[in-house]
Amino acid sequence: MDIDALTHPTDPQLATHALTEAAAAAGYAPSIHNTQPWWWRLTGNTLELRLSPTRILQVTDPDGRLATISCGVALHHARIALSAQGWHATVTRMPDRTDSELLARLHLDGRAPVDPASVVHLRTIPLRHTDRRPVTSTPVDPAGLAAITAAVETQDTHLHTLRPDQVLELAAATEHAQRSEAADPAWQAELAYWTGPARPAGTGIPDAAIPQRATRTTVPSRDFGHHGDLPVSAGHDRMAVFVMLYGTADEPLAWLRAGETLSAGWLTATEHDISVVPHSAPIEVIATRQAMRAMIASIGYPYLVLRLGSTDPADTGAAHTTRLPTEQIIDHA
Repeated sequence: MDIDALTHPTDPQLATHALTEAAAAAGYAPSIHNTQPWWWRLTGNTLELRLSPTRILQVTDPDGRLATISCGVALHHARIALSAQGWHATVTRMPDRTDSELLARLHLDGRAPVDPASVVHLRTIPLRHTDRRPVTSTPVDPAGLAAITAAVETQDTHLHTLRPDQVLELAAATEHAQRSEAADPAWQAELAYWTGPARPAGTGIPDAAIPQRATRTTVPSRDFGHHGDLPVSAGHDRMAVFVMLYGTADEPLAWLRAGETLSAGWLTATEHDISVVPHSAPIEVIATRQAMRAMIASIGYPYLVLRLGSTDPADTGAAHTTRLPTEQIIDHA
């Protein structure tokens, strides 16, 4: 390959391959109930990230807040894949205000030096997963927490570590939110659709990722309406650290950026043997979302609460959830 080919993506096959690999890596992103609410449109040297309206939780997430955060994680994964492959891409977020489903556009500008940090993150992407079991009795490594915080701060979103008294407030808010949602038959039906045996192929949460009994934790874990097959110990989450992602705005662009932040923080956590469990229930209900905002003195808007805990590096953890095939999430225009 000549020098011009290295500095300009003139070869359509190279560009198509790089963007397809980026979309494939993005497919590993976590999402609310593993709905994977994204799809990609590939045209020449451009990859568009679009919100899939059929995979938005209309009852749980009517504003599309959590779906957009999920898409933000996918966007960051795609950015990592391109950097790790030695490509420079221009990212335009919310490029068309008349098209609310178009969240971002990635355009390949040319080749660039391979980013070593992105190479590490790319290897971590398929390893990252949600493990709902109780954390170990080992405190979270302060250096790891500092690394997570630094990764978050680079993505225009902030991280607030909850004090012990705020963890108790979080527990009460989570319990209230889950009780309120469970009282709605439409919400129950939506949850059952994405976590039951009839969930769409390649999506949803399997029983292997749902605890076989309620965990003994201060902050209630997600109630999926039924027990699963994931073995859980009698441990407690006393050594867990709870943090809140928040930002200065409460609109789609901020949610997208929050998702990119979540990706950066979660991958960094995995690389430091720190598990991450998102708590979205207190964000899903307006009243409890306001309570979360009060914890940060209303200086910003809460996007998600995360439980951080130490993990055993030798433990493979809970089962990974299934993913949609790449060909189902990419439209070659």
